Amino acid sequence: MSHFYEDFTVGVRYPTYGRTITEADHSLFCALVGYHVPLFIDEEFARRSSYGGRICPSHLIMSFSTGMTESLFRTSVLGLLSLDSGRFLAPVRIGDTIRTEVEVISKRETSKPGRGLVVFRDLVYNQRDELVFQMDKTVLIAMRAGGEAAGAA
Repeated sequence: MSHFYEDFTVGVRYPTYGRTITEADHSLFCALVGYHVPLFIDEEFARRSSYGGRICPSHLIMSFSTGMTESLFRTSVLGLLSLDSGRFLAPVRIGDTIRTEVEVISKRETSKPGRGLVVFRDLVYNQRDELVFQMDKTVLIAMRAGGEAAGAA
């Protein structure tokens, strides 16, 4: 269900579904973006690395997380204004299942009526509940029909 500006409360977290990263996901993503990094595509090379095997590209995790969160504001999003403080905290591997919790960090109305800025923190966890990635994003969100948030002066 799409949420509008008024629906978001600072401090509230919204969980997403889990997604298992498959070999096909990994291979297609690497091919699509042109990642030919041995750590991602060469099992023998990756096995000799400090990771002990192939890992998923960080942008695959970020992209999947973004996709998992889109239902929060599918019809109310007016624009993505910034991605900030992205941190990749642990490797993600083929076969891992990730899920995202979206926390509302802050919100404010803009000078133009009918919209507001919301800062969200995406927290991505693996199947062992280890935090593997986090990122803040500022999103321009529509208000419900009527223009101004309740209580706005």
